[in-house]
Amino acid sequence: MNQRMFNNPSSSTMNNGFEPLIPVSDDRDQYIEVEPSKIHDKNYDGNQSKSPGPNPYTTLSDIVNSQQAYDPVGDALALFQSGNGKQQKVSDVLSNLVRENEDPDEPLSAEQGMQPLWQARPVKLGTLQGVYLPTIQNIFGVILYLRFAWIVGNAGVGESLLIVGICCTTTLLTAFSMSAIATNGVVPGGGAYFMISRALGPEFGGAVGILFYLGTSTAGAMYILGAVELLLTYTESTGGDNLDKMRAFGTCLLLGMAFLVFIGVKYVNRFASLCLVAVLLSIVCMFLGFFSSPYSGQSSVCLFNGTVLRSFNQTASCESDAFPGLHSSMLKENFGSHYLQKGESKLGVQGSGEEVVSQDDTSFTMLLAIFFPSCTGIMAGSNRSGDLKDASASIPRGTIMAILTTSSVYLLCVIFIGGITEGAVLRDKLGESIGGRLVMAEASWPSQWIVFVGALLSCIGAGLQSLTGAPRLLRAIAQDDLLPILRVFGKSSASGEPVRALILTVLIAEGAVLIASLDLVAPIITMFFLMCYAFVNLACALQSLLKSPSWRPTYQFYHWTLSALGMVLCALLMLISSWIYAVVAFFLAALLYYLIQYNGAVKEWGDGLRGLSLQAAKFSLLRLEDNTNSTHTKNWRPQLLVLTSLNRDWDPKDKELLDFSGQLKGGKGFTMVASVLVGKYQNQARDVKVAKLALKRYMLKSELEGFADTIMCPCVEDGFDYLIQSSGLGVLKHNTVVIGWPDSWQEKNTASIFLKAIRVTTAAELAIVVPKNIRAFPAGSDPMSGTVDVWWIVHDGGMLLLVAFLLKKHKIWAKCRLRVFCIAEGDDNSIQMERDLVLFLKLLRIRADVKIVELECTISDRTNHVRLMQTATKMNSVLREHSMEASLVMLSLPEVPSPEPGQDEAKTNVKYLELLEELIAGLNRVIMIRGGGSEVITIFN
Repeated sequence: MNQRMFNNPSSSTMNNGFEPLIPVSDDRDQYIEVEPSKIHDKNYDGNQSKSPGPNPYTTLSDIVNSQQAYDPVGDALALFQSGNGKQQKVSDVLSNLVRENEDPDEPLSAEQGMQPLWQARPVKLGTLQGVYLPTIQNIFGVILYLRFAWIVGNAGVGESLLIVGICCTTTLLTAFSMSAIATNGVVPGGGAYFMISRALGPEFGGAVGILFYLGTSTAGAMYILGAVELLLTYTESTGGDNLDKMRAFGTCLLLGMAFLVFIGVKYVNRFASLCLVAVLLSIVCMFLGFFSSPYSGQSSVCLFNGTVLRSFNQTASCESDAFPGLHSSMLKENFGSHYLQKGESKLGVQGSGEEVVSQDDTSFTMLLAIFFPSCTGIMAGSNRSGDLKDASASIPRGTIMAILTTSSVYLLCVIFIGGITEGAVLRDKLGESIGGRLVMAEASWPSQWIVFVGALLSCIGAGLQSLTGAPRLLRAIAQDDLLPILRVFGKSSASGEPVRALILTVLIAEGAVLIASLDLVAPIITMFFLMCYAFVNLACALQSLLKSPSWRPTYQFYHWTLSALGMVLCALLMLISSWIYAVVAFFLAALLYYLIQYNGAVKEWGDGLRGLSLQAAKFSLLRLEDNTNSTHTKNWRPQLLVLTSLNRDWDPKDKELLDFSGQLKGGKGFTMVASVLVGKYQNQARDVKVAKLALKRYMLKSELEGFADTIMCPCVEDGFDYLIQSSGLGVLKHNTVVIGWPDSWQEKNTASIFLKAIRVTTAAELAIVVPKNIRAFPAGSDPMSGTVDVWWIVHDGGMLLLVAFLLKKHKIWAKCRLRVFCIAEGDDNSIQMERDLVLFLKLLRIRADVKIVELECTISDRTNHVRLMQTATKMNSVLREHSMEASLVMLSLPEVPSPEPGQDEAKTNVKYLELLEELIAGLNRVIMIRGGGSEVITIFN
């Protein structure tokens, strides 16, 4: 058989949207208003008229466009007047940006899902009242009063200073990062969650935000347990460490505090002021006691052989001052560590009788985990950014000053409490040797009860703050709609309180209260807060390195290296404190990340990870562009340009063509779906955008990964020409064009469009894939059976075999048997051809049945259309004989002839299409393929 009909041409092009499109009219009413946010909704049918939905604004123009009317540009600015009436004056922009809302509960009309930037309430708070004092109140807490002396006693003054230094350095570095993020724009609500989510994206922000919420809820339980421990352990009326009493009293206190939060936040805020005064007064009394010890009102202990006894009636032989004072040698004796194991009264000695013994196995890492919650609370200022006169100045200044103040207090307390107290008394966790009283309170002056009341009010006040802040944090997360299960918690009561979120917070806190151990709850809080702080540092480091134009924090004393150091310290502290808890926290974060990603949280917040992806993409593209001028055969994969057309509803006319393209995704290349609109772009640019979004919506619905593009030009032929030449970027350019067969080419003027696309594609040395009877191709998920027959007629670089192999990797074609046919002409040895083909397929690692079909060569004159038609008829009879029942037939696409001199191109096109119709007549599903001139498959490793 003469195979000139299939000869490899020098140029040939195709395109999928060959059918002329209805010109886009200037009358927009005939088209559907497509809401951009619905384009990503797979269930959106595209046939409903929608008005633009709520979209959070991020630019000044978004705020301006929310208004319905503007004052026209005056004569003084006539040069800048817009013909479409959409040009607004800067005065309009500024007045709409900073206007006060009449109803504080109603957001600005430009954004329906977020609270207004500035509400109609007076903003009065400065650095002292708005940031410094609230942060101090949140940092000082239960650990200072209940566990601080015990930590110093076991770790010693030296290692205690190290513990405090590590924790405070970590929070200080985090404060630098937080200050930079907080001053890079308004933080309307959500605090740390808002900053992380807007910097790292919804997946990271949501995962860390939920963990931060759990940590805040658990912190409320820790403060409640601290208050109950104070009441039960350090009062003479109730002695002992009774877990059942801890749970019962803790539950009652939790319910009472929750009720106070429920009836109104204003009562919580008023009580917070009282608690702050009590805390500051108690700290002053402690420092007075450090310099006054020993004095007559302080306790004596029964110190015997380096241990203390529980007996309150000490004899003269063992009586000793519990607080010898700064002039003694206590600082030197307590400088080293004394890590006791459970049941020991001193190092390596098990206690007996009345000796006070250790309640736990102590270690540096354990004490570090217990102490760290006393350094949290640094984000109190950023959470109040909307209430500050000058947030960009107050947040960094107030937060950093608060951390420096509390860190100095902690460091001085380590030195002073270790310098005035007997080591055995410091290690007495429950104060049994001093009559069941608080060590820090007993060391104070003039009365221990001032410190006791201050500690109690500190625990209750901090617990109330946690129960107030956690529900609001959960509501902010729920309102961002990251997880469907959380939507119910985004609702508020008539008074604006997040009641549903408060109920969940109380249940979580109750679970922690039932643990009934402050030392077990504290490490849990440490993990959650450290993870939050780590991501704050990561967000700042990422933004600093990317140098995005939107990264313009007014706080300048930061650097990405400090943020990176803070992040590393947070991660190390998590692993050092408890690697088991750290693994669980990371697992929960990863689980939440993938849950949010799985639920498709489509949020565009301008996050840093997107900027990082863009930078990585740019680096990769440039690197690939510089390293090679061509793609190696082993790295070749079909990168598809799918050409389609759209109907009046902006839906693809050949939806099955997109489904077929998706079945080739086993090649791991990218796919671009493109279409052409007929018209003038300057008048109808909006229609191009809507058409592109419609294509993308259908791609998401059909789970076809890739890109969508639409262009507008005067005719479809030129549009396909432009797309084939210019689509893609760098090495991410298509190497294969997919276009559907023009079924009605005899009736419509589509032959010239189709064949010009083929000629342009061949001229560009690209491969081309033409499915025929595309509507008969499977579009669902039901697997096909039968055979896939490949008729390998001319060498095309292996394109036919590669496409068949990729289709077999898809679940729809996986059960089909692959058969490869070759044509043997008169002088060919069909037996040897079959052996060679079997060996070749074996070397290619492609499993297929092989058959050689002999065909007599009787036609030699290629210029005679009648003889070519006879060749097509004879070939068709062979195809129908062997592949009539095949599920899919794949064969080489014959060369597109160029018009002879003086011959009409339209007649040439008609003759060529008639030949193809005759060639594949009677076959159900057919794919015609022509290679681009390069090898796409290899036998070598």
